[in-house]
Amino acid sequence: MDSIKLLVIDDHTLFRRGLIALLSQDGRFRLAGQAGDMGEALRCCVDKPDVILLDNHLPGVRGIDGIPALKDAYAGARILMLTVSENEQDLAAAMLAGADGYLLKTVETEQLCDSIEKVLMGECVISPDMMTKFVTAFRSKAPAPKLSDESLAPVDPTEELAVDSAMDSLSVREREILVLIARGDSNKLIARELDIAETTVKVHVQHIFRKLNLNSRVQVAVYAAARGLG
Repeated sequence: MDSIKLLVIDDHTLFRRGLIALLSQDGRFRLAGQAGDMGEALRCCVDKPDVILLDNHLPGVRGIDGIPALKDAYAGARILMLTVSENEQDLAAAMLAGADGYLLKTVETEQLCDSIEKVLMGECVISPDMMTKFVTAFRSKAPAPKLSDESLAPVDPTEELAVDSAMDSLSVREREILVLIARGDSNKLIARELDIAETTVKVHVQHIFRKLNLNSRVQVAVYAAARGLG
């Protein structure tokens, strides 16, 4: 397998260099470019990155606000937010802007490396603590931006019949996993909780996505929370 090409965008030079040094020790990755702000990020890569590690608190244009420009400049690249922000509104805004994952900078190196691979393969990776906060905010009706977006909004009453049909299509195991996703559990934690293989959990999650016509764990969590599950 070819090395995964990374673009690291963070305005803290020491953190950026330390992160690059850590990731360079893993043979799966190689550096395509690094930048301290959005302007530099849009012109620093000769070799198109596969995955962009993006901080939010950048000088000038915030990371979240720069996601559309990054997607235009590096078509097909996955974007993984790596930030200190534990604000559920930042999480919601990032996912709606097109980010493929959201991790806190407190993440362990091994988890970060595995998350980069998962994002590249099309999975959505969210820090479990952030998933829980986001769902909690939704349940309590706390202001979370852009939740009127069709992919995240509660189902309209006129669609209740279709919703019931979709829920009825879930197996007992899929319903159990739906609740655990809403709680913010990762696949590994779900596997441990239900005493099944992590690969089996992944298969069930994909079935849940297909049956409910959703495409991320965030959407699944909000879907469940809107219906009082979890």
